[in-house]
Amino acid sequence: MGDPAKTTSESGSDEGYGFGTFKGVFVPSVLTILGVIMYLRFGWVLGQVGLAKTLLIVTLATFITFLTALSMSALATNRRVGGGGAYFIISRSLGVEAGAAVGLPLFFAQALGVSFYIAGFSEALAGVFPGVDPRTAGVVTLCALTALAYISADMALRAQLVILALIVASLVSFFAGGAPVGPEAIPSSEPVVRFPFWAVFAVFFPAVTGIEAGIAMSGDLKNPSRSLPLGTLVAIGVGFSVYLLIPIFLAWRVPDLDRLVSDTMIMRDVAKWGGLIVVGVWCAALSSGMGAMLGAPRTLQALARDGVLPRAMGRGFGKNNDPRIAMLIAFLIALGGILAGDLNVIAPVLSMFFLTSYGVLNVSAGLEATIGTPSWRPAFRIPGWVSLFGALGCFAVMFMINAGATILALLVSAAVYAIMKRRSIRGQWGDMKYGIYMLAARSALRQLEGMKPDERTWKPNILVFSGAPTRRWHLIELAHAISGNQNFLTVATFLPESAWSAEREDTASDAIRSFLHRRGIEAHVKIFRGSAPLPGALELIRGYGFGSLEPNTVLIGESQDEDSFPAFARLTLDLYRSRRNLVIVREPAHEEADAPSLLHGTRIDIWWRGDHANIGLMLTLAYTMRRSAGWTSAGLVIRQIVDPDESPEDAERILQEYIQTQRIEAKVDVMVKDRPDVFEMMRETSRDTDLVLMGIRPPEEGEDLDVYTSSYRRLVINTEGLPPSALVLAAQDIEFFRLVDPES
Repeated sequence: MGDPAKTTSESGSDEGYGFGTFKGVFVPSVLTILGVIMYLRFGWVLGQVGLAKTLLIVTLATFITFLTALSMSALATNRRVGGGGAYFIISRSLGVEAGAAVGLPLFFAQALGVSFYIAGFSEALAGVFPGVDPRTAGVVTLCALTALAYISADMALRAQLVILALIVASLVSFFAGGAPVGPEAIPSSEPVVRFPFWAVFAVFFPAVTGIEAGIAMSGDLKNPSRSLPLGTLVAIGVGFSVYLLIPIFLAWRVPDLDRLVSDTMIMRDVAKWGGLIVVGVWCAALSSGMGAMLGAPRTLQALARDGVLPRAMGRGFGKNNDPRIAMLIAFLIALGGILAGDLNVIAPVLSMFFLTSYGVLNVSAGLEATIGTPSWRPAFRIPGWVSLFGALGCFAVMFMINAGATILALLVSAAVYAIMKRRSIRGQWGDMKYGIYMLAARSALRQLEGMKPDERTWKPNILVFSGAPTRRWHLIELAHAISGNQNFLTVATFLPESAWSAEREDTASDAIRSFLHRRGIEAHVKIFRGSAPLPGALELIRGYGFGSLEPNTVLIGESQDEDSFPAFARLTLDLYRSRRNLVIVREPAHEEADAPSLLHGTRIDIWWRGDHANIGLMLTLAYTMRRSAGWTSAGLVIRQIVDPDESPEDAERILQEYIQTQRIEAKVDVMVKDRPDVFEMMRETSRDTDLVLMGIRPPEEGEDLDVYTSSYRRLVINTEGLPPSALVLAAQDIEFFRLVDPES
């Protein structure tokens, strides 16, 4: 595979031929539109559904292609379009992953499409000359087309000009004709099989999907921003006009619908010079094959240049940068298709890849217009809903043509996207993924504005102050166990004001993100600065967040430094009054090598004082932890110490009722106080547990900072010797943390 570090720039390095609109876009597009379906299936379509529905099919099918052309025109006039056609446009809009997901299958569809067109030509040739072997004729024809395209794309397009002239001559012969001059169709004893409308539509629709041929030549155009929209739209207009006139003329000349269904060469019978129709069929097949042979290697060349495939595949030769290696690869794939013989099973899947590229082109243009970034300034501007409607039409038609092939094509594209995502190829161009995420975030924030969570919808949004992650990793472990990669988690690290710089902040952020990513932790990273950690943390808490997405839970490590106790008390008071939860994590004294892990455990003890202040939040945190991978088997025990004059049976009954109300599986353990120091009982009871959850006394109204500092000092002293502990203070007036029955 290519080196991800060496991706191309937005414009690529194509030199190309510098074709104009007519030769580079209009001719390959219109020749693919006026193809074998026009000659061999138009009469069948008319005979199946009648004139009115045939005109409806033509109009609806062309309308979908027209919407795609409008989207492509908007994308092409917003930036320089390099080689690769649909792949180039999609990758520069939705990213290299989405481009590869469409471009790789599209290349194989184009390459195998060569074999299909040549097989059609060979069968038509064998019908006129019965002694010709179709497979041998196909191989010879493939070699001839490849040699022509290999020598020079300019020569190949000149040959297409001759083919276009012959097709025009065949159409003149057709419209100059009259009633069929051939023998009447022999009536069959079997009734003519009638197909439903959408089945007939599915047969006709590939006839209008020729714009891919023009897009594929984008890297060889002198002015792609002008030529792509103009040449494509004119080709669609010409094709639509011809497709409206043919059924009207056929209905006038051949009123017998059954003959239209049974005679696939009815256009030859109607034409003044029937031989020109046969030549037209041959030319249509050859021109379509030539268009695919020119387009497929250029798609592969663009993929290789972006590092999706080995770069050697995309090497260009000569002053016009001809993709000869890519052409040989396309030749081998097409040769395999011809030698394989019956490809009818694969054919629907290949058609789906073309339609997938159309649909994603529409999605790209629709999202660009909807996001409305300042860089979206196309010279050909259309409303975003037009493109999105075109995408809907493409995907709907895919399912109508063949639902199974559609699902298979989408699965293949999804698999390619996943592989590209794992390879982490970065294009040196700006795509609109950032804008898509911004649009989604903006929409979500607007919907959240003014909404308040309740006991059914609350989720933790954690801000953890970890310092350097390698030094206080247990804090991130606990925060991750609570969030479980399902909730918001922000890892905050302090930088002193004196040492801060933008470059150092970026370096620290990237290092922490990489550190977390290697350990499978999804988190935002925030570097904050100040004169000291705790005052800086308080400033960050007050200002961090956007709209309704503000951290509702702050997790911080404890400090045994007496000088920091007032700052801890001030932080606690401020969080409580601003209605945010606080979790202070205490670790037991240990050697660094014996540091316990908080990513997993087998038992959690909750110590409850008997009031309603913090128990709801502690139960919620324990429940979310037990959903994370390392704590799924952890047992939960709610413990309470009652005075000797209280009834332990009554306390246990109340606890059991609370557990049932919260619908949490837990055991209850009520003990009678048998010694003055209750913390000694706690240390003895919980010595084998993996985590202790214990509430912090809420501050009283107007409580002095010095008083609360003394309270915090006593808490630090009393909890000495406990296993890893989380000291919890639930936010003020958050009713759903108080054990209240939601139905009451």
